[in-house]
Amino acid sequence: MGKGKGAVEYWVAPVNSGKILFELGDLPDDLSREALRLASHKLALKTKIVSRSEQF
Repeated sequence: MGKGKGAVEYWVAPVNSGKILFELGDLPDDLSREALRLASHKLALKTKIVSRSEQF
């Protein structure tokens, strides 16, 4: 019964350079880029948006 653990307020996950964090499908390219651009502002790390046709 209740071990006195409170709610989780934050969590941490290590992310190595070059790791793909999000993949989107079945969306127009311009809408996908805009969604990822807005999401990248919420992350505390440098981001780069790539597509399948681009080399990274």
